[in-house]
Amino acid sequence: MRLSQGYWQTLKETPNDAEVVSQQLMIRAGLIYKTGAGLYTLQPMAFKTYKKIENIVREELDKINCFEVLMPVITPAELWQESGRWDAMGGQMLKMKDRAERELCVSPTNEETVTDLFRRTVNSYKQLPVCLYHINTKFRDEIRPRFGLMRAREFIMKDGYSFHNDKDSLDKFYEEIYGAYENIFRRMGLEFIAVEADGGNMAAGGAKTHEFQVVADNGEDYVVTIPRTKFAANIEKAITVRKNIASAPAAELTKFATPNQKTCEEVCAAHGMPITQSLKSLVMHSVINGKDQFFMVMLLGDDSLNEVKFKNKVNAEHIRPAQQAELDRLGLVKGFMGPGTTAEGFKVIYDEAIDMNASYVVGANEPEHHMKGFVPARDTKPKHFRADMRLAKEGDYIGDDQIVLKKGIEVGHIFQLGDKYTKAMKVTVLNEQGKGVTPLMGCYGIGMTRVMAAAIEQNNDKDGIIWPASIAPYDVYLCFIGKTPETKALAEELNSSIKKAGLETLFDDRQLGPGQMFKDADLIGLPLRVTLGERDYLATGEIEVKIRKTGETLKVKKDDLVPTIKKKLEELGRWA
Repeated sequence: MRLSQGYWQTLKETPNDAEVVSQQLMIRAGLIYKTGAGLYTLQPMAFKTYKKIENIVREELDKINCFEVLMPVITPAELWQESGRWDAMGGQMLKMKDRAERELCVSPTNEETVTDLFRRTVNSYKQLPVCLYHINTKFRDEIRPRFGLMRAREFIMKDGYSFHNDKDSLDKFYEEIYGAYENIFRRMGLEFIAVEADGGNMAAGGAKTHEFQVVADNGEDYVVTIPRTKFAANIEKAITVRKNIASAPAAELTKFATPNQKTCEEVCAAHGMPITQSLKSLVMHSVINGKDQFFMVMLLGDDSLNEVKFKNKVNAEHIRPAQQAELDRLGLVKGFMGPGTTAEGFKVIYDEAIDMNASYVVGANEPEHHMKGFVPARDTKPKHFRADMRLAKEGDYIGDDQIVLKKGIEVGHIFQLGDKYTKAMKVTVLNEQGKGVTPLMGCYGIGMTRVMAAAIEQNNDKDGIIWPASIAPYDVYLCFIGKTPETKALAEELNSSIKKAGLETLFDDRQLGPGQMFKDADLIGLPLRVTLGERDYLATGEIEVKIRKTGETLKVKKDDLVPTIKKKLEELGRWA
């Protein structure tokens, strides 16, 4: 592309509503345009990168015999009602009616659609296993869309679905898709970690599920790692323990005044107590089998609730913190509540890090007061039980190894769904004995547009983007400094020779000053910048090649330019 004729514009200033690096740089570099809240237009250069991401995904899935289809974006309510997700998806699903008053939705995912397709086209074990995938637009009505393409409402996803006769077949294909995902993200030039994950309501109980996390400082997720063993798990999945907790022996239960001291931190600081000798009381509202239920979750004062573990433990469809009116009905005083109450209507869950026979400070269920000397096993009034409820954190252990937390961006997730959807939608195939059996499913997603943002979050500096060579919109940024006809003609010749070698060139023929051109080159972040300087070329016959990732600069003769470019691109992983 010639920049003098291209559809492209940069911004000098970072938009005020751009929160993370990828969003800031993509807007400033003219890669995306914000059409609305959580809605983005991919401009020409971003779309070129997207197509390269798409091609890598297709090539790797083709290698393991996956078949591409294209399912509709708009899907009928009946399919979602069959699976039970029409209501369960809640406000994330954008629903509508057509002119005939038929209910429809903009698909947030496609398990129902592909299961319906499968049951109408496959009827024998001889046609299994099979994996169908498509790359298409999705819509999820996020309450607070943010971070540009990382958390948009409309996005492009590759979602694939496999069908199997039995668990052995599902397990075998799971390993194949796992390997394909490793190849995909490796070819994209990304540093990633495959982590054990929680499948939530998606994966079958006890089934395999992994997330693929791109390591980045602005990641939304935390990954628990053990460097020695190379173990990695999503923080919501990891089961870790605390060691050397300062606890107090059992003591007499005593009420004491704590004016304006509502948090464990405030109470312990004011009264000179270690934070681990206090208990945090959280009341959670849960919907279980369509009914409202409440739980008081007890944690050590400096721990946080792992909401995924809590939701899975109580088998809830939805969870949220209890609201003030609900606390009032339960007879609990916000900021001063504890499990010593005689109030009814909830159960108490103690985290496993709590010593049930030690002494703690808890809320007294009375304004401006707490209790000290509270022994959980002795003084808890409502029904209670213990479970792992805490969120892993730095300093925890798994066995003898201390964990290390890394921040990541989830770009891929694979699940074993089991018969969750095939059973709900009454899908059967004939087995070898001619008997109808319910096939098992797997589900495999990649956030295609999110990958772009994750790549930039991981690869940038103070000057702009540093694209991995395999997904950069162009291979080379070519510019020239000088105004003589001979220099212009030589620049044109270089552009032609690079293109004839099968490489993609962004030719800056705008005849700007070198400062502005170099600034734009760094902002866009193509792998190589080639500069023809009129004065230098006349003096030495050399052309400058600069590697964006390392800052390394080479001086090469005209005849050596294309071989040098190819060599450097190969070293950078252009054809991985």
